[in-house]
Amino acid sequence: MCPSCGSLVGVRDDRCYTCGRSNPGLWGFGPMLRALGADFPFSQLVVGVCVTLWVITLLMSGASVGGGSLMSALSPNSAVLIVFGASGAGPVFGLGRWWTVLSAGWLHAGLLHIAFNMYFVWQMGPAMIELFGPARTVIIYVVGGIAGFTLSSLAGAFFPDLPFLRAAGLTLGASAPAFGLIGALYHYGRTMSSGAKQAATSMMIQALIFGFLVPGIDNYAHLGGFAGGYVASAFLNPMTRERGDHMIVAVVLLAATALSIAASVITGLSLLR
Repeated sequence: MCPSCGSLVGVRDDRCYTCGRSNPGLWGFGPMLRALGADFPFSQLVVGVCVTLWVITLLMSGASVGGGSLMSALSPNSAVLIVFGASGAGPVFGLGRWWTVLSAGWLHAGLLHIAFNMYFVWQMGPAMIELFGPARTVIIYVVGGIAGFTLSSLAGAFFPDLPFLRAAGLTLGASAPAFGLIGALYHYGRTMSSGAKQAATSMMIQALIFGFLVPGIDNYAHLGGFAGGYVASAFLNPMTRERGDHMIVAVVLLAATALSIAASVITGLSLLR
């Protein structure tokens, strides 16, 4: 199928006879990409990578693992989190680690932090894949994280003293990209389903109330993630069929995320010395 118009094409055709797209078979990789999309384990991928990185950062923290309170239980050392790609005004503007807006969404600062976020992703992931498709869900998730951590970093550098929102100098966690999913769901609800809009609104309000009442919550990252997910959904148009080039973009974004974590570790090990 042509990734642009959905017409049947040959795997090796030079051009789609319906819309004129060049190489509609994606150079022979079209069937493989469609098979990957059909079986893509979004929730399992996010939870698996996040838990693995959390365990690694705990082990590298050694005796400096946090545990003075329930909120800080099993919290990796801040220096280790920076090495692995935590974002915020400090890393982005102080250390010049701009790529951490990609990596920060896969790191967590404690047991409760990762437990809440992974539960949300595990519960919401299948519903998002049903509405948007696996590739577009990945795109929305990554774009939401980028938008959230970019806004948080900018706010921490230039608007650190605004009331209520509480900018963070160091920020991380899957809640920013998860809010991207909520933003996309809200956009979908505005155009297709009042129930989806109501659910997204309820989740957003509850999260904001929790964020205003509990210290240490990065509301800027949440708001930025919501906005990023909303814009991504509007651009991707969930009312249309998912295309093969969506899977290409999703794979590229996941590869860029992996590279951002690798770049963080390679360039950040000197910070521990």
